[in-house]
Amino acid sequence: MSSKRFEKLPKNTGALKAEPINNLLPKVKANCTTKFDESLDLNILINNKQKKNEVNLRSMVNLPSGTGKKVKVAVVCEESKSKEAKDAGADLVGGDDLIEKIKNGDMNFEKLICSSSMMIKLSKLGKVLGPKGLMPNPKLGTVTDKIGEAVKNAKAGQVELKNDKDGNIGLSIGKKSFSDEKLIKNFNAVISSLEKEKSNLTIKGDLIKSTYITSTMGVSYKIKLEKSF
Repeated sequence: MSSKRFEKLPKNTGALKAEPINNLLPKVKANCTTKFDESLDLNILINNKQKKNEVNLRSMVNLPSGTGKKVKVAVVCEESKSKEAKDAGADLVGGDDLIEKIKNGDMNFEKLICSSSMMIKLSKLGKVLGPKGLMPNPKLGTVTDKIGEAVKNAKAGQVELKNDKDGNIGLSIGKKSFSDEKLIKNFNAVISSLEKEKSNLTIKGDLIKSTYITSTMGVSYKIKLEKSF
C-alpha cells in the first residue's frame, strides 16, 4: 500500500460503532482506489474457547453470487466418472496417473475432489496434500460419488469456513465490482451457515463475537448483525 494512498484512507474505522452491512458496503467500496478489482473480505471472530472444549469449525458454504475468482479444480476418479467430471467443468481429471503427478509435486490446482473408491489410494498422499489444505474430506463434500455436483459447487463459489486457534475465520464474499445486492446475498449465506453450525455445537454464549469487513487494500469496519447467536 503506497503511503499517499494510505494517508487518504479513513482512520480508526475499526473503533467506530457497528453498522448493518448495507450501510457499510458503500464506505468499503469508496476505499477501493487501486487499479485492480479488490476483494471484499470478512473477518469473523467466534467464541471458540469453551471451559470444557475448544470449538473448531470446518464446513463449506455455497455463495449464491460466487466469489469472482476462477478456481482450478482437479478430480481423482475412476474412468467411468471422468466424463461427468469433465462435463461439469473440472480442469484436471485422472485416476492413478493424476495421483502419481500429485505424488511428484505436480499440484497445479486450488481444489481437489476425489471419488469414494479412489480415496484409499489418494489417502496415502496425506503428507503431500495435508499441509497445503488440499486433502479431500467427506465432511466438506470433496470425497463423494456425486462428482459433477461437487465440481459445479467448487466452480460456482463454494468456500470453506474454518477458524484458526484464536477463533478467527477469514474469507472473501466477492469483489468491488459486485453489486451491493450480490454481496449481501453472499454475506447472508455465510451468517446462515454459521447459525446452522451453532445448532450442532454445545456453546455457552454467542457463537459470533465480532464481524468486520474490509477490502484488499482498505480498512476495516465492524458489522452489526441483525441478531446474536
